Amino acid sequence: MAYIESYQCDVCGDKKGEGGDWWLAWVDCFQGERPEEDQPLIKLTRWQAHHARTEGVRHLCGARCAGTLMDRWMAGQHADPDAHCETPQSVPAIGGRRTQTLS
Repeated sequence: MAYIESYQCDVCGDKKGEGGDWWLAWVDCFQGERPEEDQPLIKLTRWQAHHARTEGVRHLCGARCAGTLMDRWMAGQHADPDAHCETPQSVPAIGGRRTQTLS
């Protein structure tokens, strides 16, 4: 039996079709000289179906939603300037959507 994978933008909710300029984003760790200097960072790359299935990866339908996600993530970093890589990072939910932790 075959199955169909479907994705929707984690910012605006648009459903992914065959085309489009889709992106993936996730939080990683920039290693400092000491563990207390580690800093969370957000990574962004073009769509790749294999990585789209990875836990914690956000699905983005284009540059506008990627910018919105980045803006919200940056605001969270300013709100918690002492956050380190072991601190779970999340991107605020939009329109009642549940917040998914990026790790």
